[in-house]
Parts: sequence; structure tokens; C-alpha cells
Amino acid sequence: MNFVNAEEKRNYMLETPVRKLVCTLAGPTILSMLITSFYNMVDTFFVGRIDTQATGAVGIVFSVMAIIQAVGFFFGHGSGNYISRKLGAQETEEAEKMAAVGFFTAFAAGVVLMAAGLIFIKPLAYLLGSTDTILPYTITYLWIILLGAPAMTTSLVLNNQMRYQGSAFYAMIGIVSGAVLNMALDPILIFGCNLGIAGAALATMISQYISFVLLLIMIRRGGNMQIRFCNFKPSLYFYKEMIRGGTPSLCRQGLASLAAIFLNRTAGLYGDAAIAGMSIVSRISMFANSALIGFGQGFQPVCGFNYGAGKNERVLEAFWFCVKYAFVFLLIVGTAGFVFAPELVTLFRKDDLEVIAVGTAALRFQVIAFPLNAWIVMCNMMLQSVGKGLKASIVASARQGLCFIPLIFILPHFLGLFGVEICQAISDVLTLVISVPIGMSVVKEMKQN
Repeated sequence: MNFVNAEEKRNYMLETPVRKLVCTLAGPTILSMLITSFYNMVDTFFVGRIDTQATGAVGIVFSVMAIIQAVGFFFGHGSGNYISRKLGAQETEEAEKMAAVGFFTAFAAGVVLMAAGLIFIKPLAYLLGSTDTILPYTITYLWIILLGAPAMTTSLVLNNQMRYQGSAFYAMIGIVSGAVLNMALDPILIFGCNLGIAGAALATMISQYISFVLLLIMIRRGGNMQIRFCNFKPSLYFYKEMIRGGTPSLCRQGLASLAAIFLNRTAGLYGDAAIAGMSIVSRISMFANSALIGFGQGFQPVCGFNYGAGKNERVLEAFWFCVKYAFVFLLIVGTAGFVFAPELVTLFRKDDLEVIAVGTAALRFQVIAFPLNAWIVMCNMMLQSVGKGLKASIVASARQGLCFIPLIFILPHFLGLFGVEICQAISDVLTLVISVPIGMSVVKEMKQN
């Protein structure tokens, strides 16, 4: 939809039938999430053609990328949640100020992450779980990725701010273009230019900056608020609101990164093949879950606008619609993943039987719990979008933090490598137990109001 102004967009968000609105907004976000996740898999696919150590290095550095993304999502979701609620309440000036504060603060944070990572790159590589044999690959890949940190954090802010304003299509163009460019550059730089793993990192870094420029262009379309430095008026109030709205994302992404570090370090006790196998499974699972997250991202602006306008019945209708259809989708995907697990893992590392064995077992355990994420993810997104920061943070922290991190130390101690392989599935079950009463308490509250 090419809206002329914010008022026209607001009417569309508050009056369009909920199911149609969610599906319209979710289409571009699902596509952008799938393609973004797919290019992460493409990295793993092409690097897997080098050797097992290179595959392991990509998995190790992925946790750093997750930290950078966590910062971007923190500022993007924190500012975006606030913006959608203020637009729903017709408080445009406050929304414009928050857009500028979120953008410029995220850029500064990206620069700090880049500088700190480059200064301490070797100890950082060991901290992430790199072994001595993987270390040269890790450092080569890591320092190039760090150069893209400022572009990555600010791109995520622009993407999420547009999405929360109901401009999912324009947000998709910026993200998808960068991802497609990355996929095209991978084989050219890795094999054509004979750069090896450095080529994979360079392809990612270049695509991040191209995506950033495209998002700056896209935000000028569709009746979106413009990012202007004159609106950059940081205050304690704005940062408190950003913390409330963005902390769930920081918990979710930050703890996912921390969990990946602990997973790599624990898997490393069983050799490079275990690290490589779990790295492959992480990428496959992330690809499957990306469609779910994209669907939820179509729900979030609907939730924010309508909650801000006091239309709780539309929020709840959208929530239950998303939970129901997400469950069916994940049940189908989980079944297919279980049946074709060996073939999926072999796509990435066909010549290493040990990697295939580890990856197949771990993937089958994870997909069994896939359908549970329908409630977990949608509940978390609903809580975050209506401003229930503490409850959203608890749910966001549970899957990769409160549950996974203790389990990754406990289960391998008693069960060895098998404990590593089943850790995520058990964590998902425990997260469901935590999230159901929290989510239902807010659903009940909205019904009463």
C-alpha cells in the first residue's frame, strides 16, 4: 500500500479486517525473513565446501552476529513499538522524535561494537568457543564481519520502524536486496576470487551496507516518518520507553548469542565435527523459524496500532488467528524435518559422516518441539507490542536463557554428546510451561478492558 500520509495509514490499520490485515503485512515480512535466513544457510553451504574447520568458524562467528543483531533489534523494536502505539493514539510528533533517537543511538552502538571487537579479536574468538584448529578461520571471518556492525544495527532499526508503521513491503525491499546480493557474491568471492572464508565474510559485509542505503531510500516512501537529526532529542523518557519495548528483543537475541557460545564450547569438547554439526542444525532451525517470526512481525504492527487506539478485540482476534495457523504450519515443517533430517544435513557437509550423524540426531530432536513455538513466539510478540515489557522479557529470556543455558551445562554432564543434541527440545518444552500462564493473564486483562 502506498499511503499518502500517516492519517491514511492509521485508518487502514484500524479499519481493515484483522485477518486480511495480518496476512497483507505478514507476506513481505515472511519473505524477507526467509531470504535473510536462507542467505545465512548459503554462507554455511559454500563455506562447507572448504573444510570442517571453516564450517565451524562460521558457526562460532554467528554468535557475534547475533549480538550485533540483538543491539539492532533492541533499538528497532524499542522505538518501533513506541512509534506504532503513538501513531495509533495520533501523537505523531512524539513518534518522530523516537524514530530519530532510535536510529542515531543504534549507529553509535554499532561503532562501539565494531571498535571493541577489533581491539580484542583474538581473546573474543577463544571466548566464543573457537578451538586452536578453527582459530585462524574464525579471526579471518570475524574481523570483516565486525566492520559491518554499524550498518547492521542501523539497518535493523530502519527495517523495524518501517514495519511497525505498516510499511512491511518497503522494509522487505531493503532487507531482501541485501540478502540476494550476499548470495550472489558468495561463490564469486569465495571461489571465483579464491578468497576462501574471507570471501564469505566480505560478501556479508558488503551486502549489509548496500541494504542500509536501500532502507534509507525506502523510508522516504509510503507515508513513513523521516529520520531527521533535528528530531534527535535524547531524553531519559525516550530511553526508558525504548528499554521497556526493546528489552524483550535484547533478551531473546542476546541470550541466543550467549547460548550459541555455550553450545559451541560444550560441543567443542566432542571435537570439531560436533561444532560443525550443531552449527548446521542451528542454521536449518533458524530458517524454519524465520517464517514463523515473519508471520509474527506481520501481527506486531496490527497489535501496536490497535492497542494504542483501545481496540483490544482486534488485538485478540489477530493473536488467536496467528497462534492457530502458526501451529499447523510448524507441525507440517517439523514432520518434514524429522523425515528428511539426514538429507538436509548432508546438503551442507556431505563428506564428513561424523558431522552428518551429530547433525541428524540434533535436528530430529529439535523439530519434534517446533509446534510449541507457535504459542511461545506469538505470545512474546503480543506482550512486547502492548508494552508489557517485564512479562515479554521473561518469555523472551526463557527459551535461550532461563532454560537452555542451565541445560547445556547439566545435560552433557550426565548424557555426553546426546545431552547437547536434546538440549534445545527440552528447553522449548519448559519455555511453553512458563509462557502459557503469563500470556493468558494479559489476554484475560484485555478481555476485561
